[in-house]
Amino acid sequence: MFELIPEHLLAASLGAIGGIIMGLAARLAKFCTLGAIEDAAYAKNFILIRMWGIAISVAVLAVSFGMFQGWIILESSFIRAVPFTPILTILGGLVFGVGMAFAGNCGFGALSRLGGGELHAFVIILVMGITTYAVSSGVFSALSARLTATLTFSENTPGFFDLLVAYTGIKTEIFAALFAIGLLVLTLQDSAFRHSIKHVFWGVMVGISVASGWIGMHLLSQHGFADMRIVSHSFTAPIGTAILYCMTTFGGGLNFAIGSVVGVWIGAVIGSLVKGQFRLDGCEDPRELQRQIFGAILMGVGATFAFGCSVGQGLSAMAVLSVNAPIAIISIFVGARLGLSYLITGRFMHLKN
Repeated sequence: MFELIPEHLLAASLGAIGGIIMGLAARLAKFCTLGAIEDAAYAKNFILIRMWGIAISVAVLAVSFGMFQGWIILESSFIRAVPFTPILTILGGLVFGVGMAFAGNCGFGALSRLGGGELHAFVIILVMGITTYAVSSGVFSALSARLTATLTFSENTPGFFDLLVAYTGIKTEIFAALFAIGLLVLTLQDSAFRHSIKHVFWGVMVGISVASGWIGMHLLSQHGFADMRIVSHSFTAPIGTAILYCMTTFGGGLNFAIGSVVGVWIGAVIGSLVKGQFRLDGCEDPRELQRQIFGAILMGVGATFAFGCSVGQGLSAMAVLSVNAPIAIISIFVGARLGLSYLITGRFMHLKN
């Protein structure tokens, strides 16, 4: 296969296929981080939260199967190979969450909205992608690197079950499978959610997309010859990568991240056309656009320090059992609640409905 199709094209295609599925889930089943938080916090509707539970369960279960088959080595996954910096993860998650509330969506949500014709989402995408690169490898990278080095607890990020594995000798994939099954049972306890076939189906498809990214990139790394970063879906730095690639035609080369970003947009366009929701729409209120731009900047900064966004940490990092994942997603949730509270009441700390 590698002789017929270049490895970078295979990686980009893998990202694009998964991205298209996730874009369809966003438009056809309203799979959205901020939407899930808003529904749970203000409407006491947990359908979208449970959809996330399904996606996480399926992703973890599929990854544990890949581990059992020898397709995946968790420790070589990018999100597990980064330094473990819990303090920065908490701060980054809080900043990202506030930015997500101000912008009205995360990077994934902005791509989905752009696919529906909302042109102001394009501004959010550009600002967030450029900010992420400016902080991670641009003019502010020295400060970012110094903070990371100062607050690093360990050179690599541990997994959920590392201590249990060391103490019991039971393989990680066993604990992962039990965790996934338990979460799946808990998620499906609600009868209203069980009967919402649309949400269950697309939750499963999102989980499969995330897991297929990890499994596919691990297999490419093991059997190919190109030196590729082993990643799955995330939508902050990859957006910056896609922007750089469009401007320079190389920017590190065609890869999974670029395919994923483009795939989500394509899936969102298809989904919005299927539902008859594609409408070109701008932002008529300059104050609203100003707030959204500021939110995009916050998301770019926050995601850099947290090593991922709501999807990158909440789904992809969870799938490979990164300890950073729950720390980041809880911080993002709290930050989003604070941001939403500020938009509604004018105060960050007014958390009552």
